[in-house]
Amino acid sequence: MQAWGTMVVTLAILMVVTVDAKIYERCELAARLERAGLNGYKGYSVRDWLCIAHYESGFDTAFVNHNPDGSSDYGIFQLNSAWWCDNGITPTKNLCHMDCHDLLNRHILDDIKCAKQIVSSQNGLSAWTSWRRHCSGHDLSEWLKGCAMQVKTDPKNYP
Repeated sequence: MQAWGTMVVTLAILMVVTVDAKIYERCELAARLERAGLNGYKGYSVRDWLCIAHYESGFDTAFVNHNPDGSSDYGIFQLNSAWWCDNGITPTKNLCHMDCHDLLNRHILDDIKCAKQIVSSQNGLSAWTSWRRHCSGHDLSEWLKGCAMQVKTDPKNYP
C-alpha cells in the first residue's frame, strides 16, 4: 500500500512539473539565451547553445533522460544528477546547488546559471558529448536563420 501511495505522489509531482514545462521554438530560445548573456560567454555563441539544446532535449524543458549508471539528465541542457543537481535519488556532487526538478519548467534562468558554471570549467562546452559530436567544428549559421537577431559572428573576439 505504501508503494502505491509513493507512486501516486510521484505522478502528481510529475504532472505539476509537466504543466509548467515548455518546448521552445528555436528563435524564441535564441532570444532568451542572448538576453541571459550566453552569446559570447566564455567564447561561445548563441548558435553553440542552440545546437546543444537541440541535440540534448529538443528544446524541451521537461525532458529527462535516465542513464545506465543510475544518474539522470534534466531539462533543456540535460544537466546530470550525479554532478550538477540533486534529484533525491542519485548520489550527487550537486555543484550547482539545486534540485534537479527545478530544471524541468519553462523558467530556464536556473538552467542557464548552471550551464554557465559548467562551461566555465576547463572542459568548456566539451562537457556536453552532443556539442563535441554535432556542434564543434560545424557550420552553425543555420541555427539563427530566420530569427530576428543580430549576433556577432565570431564570439572568440569578445572581451
